[in-house]
Amino acid sequence: MPTRAPAPSEPTALEVAPGTWFVPGWVNVAAFATADGLVLVDAGLAGDARRIHAAVRSVTDLPLHTVVFTHGHVDHAFGLRAFLEAGDRPRIVAHTGVADRFRRYARTAGYNARINAVQFGVDPEALRWPSADADFAWPDVTYTDALDLVVGGETFCLRHARGETDDGTWVWVPDRRVLACGDLFIGVAPNAGNPQKVQRYPEEWADASETLAGLGAEVLLPGHSDHRTGAATIRHLFTVQAEYLRSIVEQTIAGLNAGLPHDAIVAALEIPAHLLAEPTLQPLYDRPEFIARNVIRKYGGWWNGSPADLLPAPADARAREIAALAGGTAALVARARTLLATDDRSDADLRLACHLAEWAVLAAPDDPDARACAREAFGARAAAESSLMGRGIFGAAVRAAGAPPDA
Repeated sequence: MPTRAPAPSEPTALEVAPGTWFVPGWVNVAAFATADGLVLVDAGLAGDARRIHAAVRSVTDLPLHTVVFTHGHVDHAFGLRAFLEAGDRPRIVAHTGVADRFRRYARTAGYNARINAVQFGVDPEALRWPSADADFAWPDVTYTDALDLVVGGETFCLRHARGETDDGTWVWVPDRRVLACGDLFIGVAPNAGNPQKVQRYPEEWADASETLAGLGAEVLLPGHSDHRTGAATIRHLFTVQAEYLRSIVEQTIAGLNAGLPHDAIVAALEIPAHLLAEPTLQPLYDRPEFIARNVIRKYGGWWNGSPADLLPAPADARAREIAALAGGTAALVARARTLLATDDRSDADLRLACHLAEWAVLAAPDDPDARACAREAFGARAAAESSLMGRGIFGAAVRAAGAPPDA
């Protein structure tokens, strides 16, 4: 998540309440000391396991009693190795959907490795996705809707919520007024769209946000971004998040009900000005258009509403026809570069330039000028894009167009 600085190289554990520690990183981990041992909420990335273990052990030597996974993403549920190697044998608690996710990950390892490489701009050959049974820390205890765990005389309330995932859990520790919410708050616009991944749940996320706003939490320990304190602050964060998501959902459903084409629904989307000004709703990871697309997918199926796109001609055939009508691939390239070179270039110009460059490459994949134009167009698009997901996809298009001859 692009919501904080890279994980610190040195072990760090912040005591945010008595016997309650926050271990910041790419993914944050929460640790609670109890009379029976330590309760950990999330475990981080596999590659971050030793740093997380060192951070926790720098502040407490209590045995690890229970680990709660807020969901089964690879950055939250794969960092237990160092604890296990040190001899801890905790019970692992999660929603029933976590095991389903693990099985899906094993089945689609190649696909997930590829799309995550695109999303985060890394070499797909260097990204190993979990696929073997031993790669997963399988839950010992699962639940469906709600589960209250009593550890050391304290109650840890686990509640299921759909949001970024369908297997989400938030953890409320009422005696401490501490909330560990996983990815239900990430410090930027909610990750409820994600163009490459499975269904997200913005409506249910708004429901959960309203519930969390009403808890009266004094300390918020999110899975991403910095921890927050103060009941009024935490209530505000979840209240505006719920309003933001509901605005997108309601506008999208209204467009579907009006029979608008999917592209028109997304183009007409407007976020209220007071929400645009909220620091924690900035489109730095996901963006509103992607969230609207996910609502459309949930309610409207995969077809975009264009009759020609229901059973389309192959993309390269369409591109060759467009190039022929334009007077050749060079004409597409020239027009794209004109749009790119305009001093007062608009976002619409940049979008059109990318279409033209893509058609040029599809029509003449061996044309070095077409490929150079694609690098220019999608490079400019990536540079102008606020969301990490968008930059990842546009950056992948630059790489797919190939390096220049003298690189």
